[in-house]
Amino acid sequence: MVAEFTARYPFELDGFQSLAIEALAVGESVLVAAPTGSGKTVVGEFAVWLALSEEGKAFYTTPLKALSNQKYSDLAAAYGADKVGLLTGDNSINASAPIVVMTTEVLRNMIYERSDLLTGLRYVILDEVHYLQDRYRGAVWEEVIIHLPMDIKIVSLSATVSNVEEFASWIQTLRGPTTAVIEEKRPIRLNQNYLIGTDLYPMFTGPPNEPDEQVPNAEIMRRERRRQAPAPSGKSRGKSLSRQVLSRRFPNRAEVVELLNGEEMLPAIYFIFSRKGCDMAVSQCVREGIKLTDPSDRASIRQQAELRTAYLPDEDLDVLGYKEWMRALELGVAAHHAGLIPVFKETVEDLFQQGLVRVVFATETLSLGINMPARTVVIESLSKFGGERHELLTPGAFTQLTGRAGRRGIDVLGHAVIPQQRDIPFHQIAGLASTRTFPLVSSFQPSYNMATNLARNYSREKADHLLNSSFAQFHTDKDVVVLERLIDRNDAYLVSYREKLVCHKGDFIEYWRLSQKIADLKRNAAKGLVDAQREQTRLVLASAAVGQVLLIPEGKLAGPVVVIGRDRSKHGESRLFALTGTRRVVRIGPSDFAYAPTQLARLRVPTSNGRDARTLDMQSRKSLASALNEMVLPKQSPPSGRRTDARYTELRDLETQLLEHPCNTCVDREKHGQWAERESRLQKENENLRKRVRARTQTLSRQLDKVLRVLHEFGYIENFSLTPKGSLLSRIYNENDLLVSEVLTRGWLDDLTPAELAAAASLFVFQSRGPFEIGGVLPTASTQRLFSKVTRLAERIQRTESRAGVEMTRGVEAGFAQNVHRWSSGAPLDEVLDETSTPGDFIRSCKQTIDLMRQIAETNFDPLLRDGLMAAAASVNRGVVAYVGQI
Repeated sequence: MVAEFTARYPFELDGFQSLAIEALAVGESVLVAAPTGSGKTVVGEFAVWLALSEEGKAFYTTPLKALSNQKYSDLAAAYGADKVGLLTGDNSINASAPIVVMTTEVLRNMIYERSDLLTGLRYVILDEVHYLQDRYRGAVWEEVIIHLPMDIKIVSLSATVSNVEEFASWIQTLRGPTTAVIEEKRPIRLNQNYLIGTDLYPMFTGPPNEPDEQVPNAEIMRRERRRQAPAPSGKSRGKSLSRQVLSRRFPNRAEVVELLNGEEMLPAIYFIFSRKGCDMAVSQCVREGIKLTDPSDRASIRQQAELRTAYLPDEDLDVLGYKEWMRALELGVAAHHAGLIPVFKETVEDLFQQGLVRVVFATETLSLGINMPARTVVIESLSKFGGERHELLTPGAFTQLTGRAGRRGIDVLGHAVIPQQRDIPFHQIAGLASTRTFPLVSSFQPSYNMATNLARNYSREKADHLLNSSFAQFHTDKDVVVLERLIDRNDAYLVSYREKLVCHKGDFIEYWRLSQKIADLKRNAAKGLVDAQREQTRLVLASAAVGQVLLIPEGKLAGPVVVIGRDRSKHGESRLFALTGTRRVVRIGPSDFAYAPTQLARLRVPTSNGRDARTLDMQSRKSLASALNEMVLPKQSPPSGRRTDARYTELRDLETQLLEHPCNTCVDREKHGQWAERESRLQKENENLRKRVRARTQTLSRQLDKVLRVLHEFGYIENFSLTPKGSLLSRIYNENDLLVSEVLTRGWLDDLTPAELAAAASLFVFQSRGPFEIGGVLPTASTQRLFSKVTRLAERIQRTESRAGVEMTRGVEAGFAQNVHRWSSGAPLDEVLDETSTPGDFIRSCKQTIDLMRQIAETNFDPLLRDGLMAAAASVNRGVVAYVGQI
């Protein structure tokens, strides 16, 4: 089987690929953690091949629609378009195919909806699974891993992370045998360079194949110290300043490209964490006459670009800056970022893979899975704006970016180039570049939609159990997940036991529990009698003075004894010294009596000179022992319980019920009882395990409690059961899910036109880029009134959340409402785009708006509203928005 698959490839598989494939072939799930460009997807492709061989299905999931589109094209080329489908929210193609590529959210939604498309599913490939640490979307990956049926094998493909064994251990705890395959070695060795002026220096010195023995380059340290030295004074000041300025000069982007070209280090990806910076870099290269292509290259570039954009009218191409884009492409230079329309980005990707475009200025989003390896990667700045402040790149992000350097099968060496940083010292940069530790951290938190889906599908106990099974909880307390799996295993056994104790006469579990209740009552009655007798014994002993004769009813000391002294109290017990009829001195206490002793006559115990009575001489002991032996003793019998109390009445009634129960006459009663005994013991074990789980942190369960308080206040959940509103919310997947649901149930969208519905939907999906909100103009009086009401409602929800201790609803923004209203109404592109909206942002916001409108329509909440929403979605999905990518 493995040999048949590997024969499809023109190269020999690497060891880690073979190891992962062999684990899949024997029925295990696998987690593959390997550097970018090392060939992890071969393992995913084997899972696809296995599914087809077994006449089953495979789902291939990715975090980004662009990646899904690219993978769809790859698989369709390999297996034929009739066997491959695509589901991304924007597109639905051949959804019932045996191979379906989708975004991870689509799979999560299918699981919650219990979609028929899950029937026959054998394998799920989770590409870029390390995305689960994403603050906003990461929980989706954990939801999928937790909720997928247990018979489905998972292939998780991850970038290199330092706690991969822990992550694999979590998956194995959840889903059974899982092989972790770790490959730390890059397929192409990486040469890391530091650019000072126009001079390239290796960042590290030492054996190139021994990264742990490499040290930061001392020459760079010296250059940096000279650069930072204070300017000299006196006559030589002017000349020294000139040298200083030269040594501190930072080359511009076009100069860096010329340098790379001269060093034969192209093609290159030049990362700039700014869309505007990427566009400016392209313009600078064009202005300064950078030319990286020959006439044949330029002819091929123009032909392919014109073919890809042929569906767009000339007026739209003018608005999109087509001529400037094409001019730069022909010179071998391009930008790649989310502000570009998809067809421009995809053309750049394809031309770069062909080696026609030689330099791409890109934002960091290009590092996420797009197949664009380069000989060299340049990272212009090692800090980026994180929404509130500039932050240094994490080691994981640095490794992800430099992972593009080195084309397998073409380059023997990949290059990373870090231009001299103005505000970051070299020793800190070297530390970042050499760090090998970047753990995978969960971002899993219950949302409103998740809470309603848990309530729709599970009991509260099971919901807590699932939350405790998350990687977030496993990371916090691995024991909780282990305990939860023990509970799962026991539950499976309990099902088996209950099947075996089925009785044809009647309900044997009922019969067994009745018998156990009788036994418990008898034990409690006996214990109550013992406790009462022990208390009576304490009272007798506490009041016994020296000379008191006590009759011990049972045991080795049975018979009369006379108290001759008092021992010190131990744990509050009255303990006495007594003399027996055999002249022995013994110590007695409450535990020496099965029931209370009888008090008899008193005897005189002689004492002298204040000495303790225990020091009696032999004559006194003989005299007292004789007196004890001559005493006439009353007849002793154990006390009988009061057989007229309520407890006895209940016991008698239960015994009658047991005798009259149909199962009492079953010939297999003893065998059924054995299984019932096992079932009972296992139930108790599970109860103890659940107590141990509850004693742990249960951070996520407490978070769910807070979410449920908000949902209860707004009428979505009652006693962990969904109301009709809750059922609606369970099918809305949006960051503002609760707010959207409230607006729907209040009927605030009912009288809007299709274009107004598009504007209304945009309120919930649009988010301003950067730290400041983009103020928007509402297109109509109806949408103005709606915006005012929705804003007040969002503030009310946020106040409720504040009281509950959660922060989940972000409010609404009107920055896209007028644009999408105009577009939905048929306005041309040049009238819709403005300075606040790049073409790429406009298309993405339109698609998000379409996605939300279709989601709401598919809930069938209101047939009339459904028709309006579908009409609105169709009116937005036109022109550049309707382009479906590499399909």
